[in-house]
Amino acid sequence: MSGSPSGPDAARDPRAARAPRVLLAGGGSAGHVSPLLATAARIREQAPQAQIVVLGTASGLEADLVPAAGFELVTIEKVPFPRRPGGAAVRFPARLAGSVREVRALLRDRGIDVVAGFGGYVCPPAYLAAAASRIPLVVHEANRRPGLANRLGAVRAAAVLTALDGTRLRGARRIGMPMREGIAHLDRAARHDGAVQEFGLDPARPVLLVTGGSLGAQRLNDAVCEAAPAFLEAGAQILHITGRGKAEDLTPRPGYRVVEYVRAMEDAYAAADLALTRSGAGTVCELTAVGLPAVLVPLPIGNGEQALNGQDVVSAGGALMIEDAQITASRLVEQVLPLLLDQERRAAMAAASRRFGIPDAAERLAEIVIGAAREPGRRL
Repeated sequence: MSGSPSGPDAARDPRAARAPRVLLAGGGSAGHVSPLLATAARIREQAPQAQIVVLGTASGLEADLVPAAGFELVTIEKVPFPRRPGGAAVRFPARLAGSVREVRALLRDRGIDVVAGFGGYVCPPAYLAAAASRIPLVVHEANRRPGLANRLGAVRAAAVLTALDGTRLRGARRIGMPMREGIAHLDRAARHDGAVQEFGLDPARPVLLVTGGSLGAQRLNDAVCEAAPAFLEAGAQILHITGRGKAEDLTPRPGYRVVEYVRAMEDAYAAADLALTRSGAGTVCELTAVGLPAVLVPLPIGNGEQALNGQDVVSAGGALMIEDAQITASRLVEQVLPLLLDQERRAAMAAASRRFGIPDAAERLAEIVIGAAREPGRRL
């Protein structure tokens, strides 16, 4: 898809004959930024001359992650949708209109051919600006329960893609979650022993990976720390990713490795035999792409999307789910430890998990975005 087309299509629309100019919109959380960056990397591979601009805010994770990945970031003011009457609600229409004008100017000045959105505060202005400028729009929704921004964008999008089945958006189809190549194409079996050793653990003993995401999960941290002696005594090991600033209260010991953050999660996935994690959409999709069995603990706040995100994997036999309120040290010893020690059961769960996973979502989404840039007006 990286070559330049020729013939009647190129003659009709000059955009078909030039390198695509792409605006990727999304930010705030890793759930929005990570698939955006994975898609950006694949667009660059498939169309090396593509001009890629990322739209975000100065306060989200994208402010650090996008420039670090080598992409240009343009920021606008965050304009959250007001949830109740008040001054913010009164000011909202004017603030939103101002952001839309700002994005329209960006689209015009950069000659943008396609807008692709991943959710977050910047997406409504980007979607409305794309509509007003008659620029093709591609929407990707990570969660089973779609956010407000993507419900808005789906109304006029040329393509609406989802990470999970059952996402209720107009015209949606599942392609999976775009993720970094290191995770999407990880061979856990080949990498396992080396990864375990890099974390200072023993390849002969099973490893439980514990992570509550970049911010950590205090309930998981406390329960795992209390249960750790029983796991170690039973011959198991724990790789505990606590979240930034949350490792100092935990006491590591041989077989119990405590770290705040892992830059390359594929190393942690390769080292693990079982994961105990939240069920954010990105995490669920990564676990299934690499075929890692899991015990999912949905975040108990928000609109319940984490429980929905993990539902299909649990039904397929690739994971178990435990409510956050039920996570205690005794529950981990009674339910999670026997699973960690049961190699045959874990193998069956791993196979079920991998059947649910889609490792090439970033490549597929990049093709769709490039196609929308080169064939405006066509529903993809």
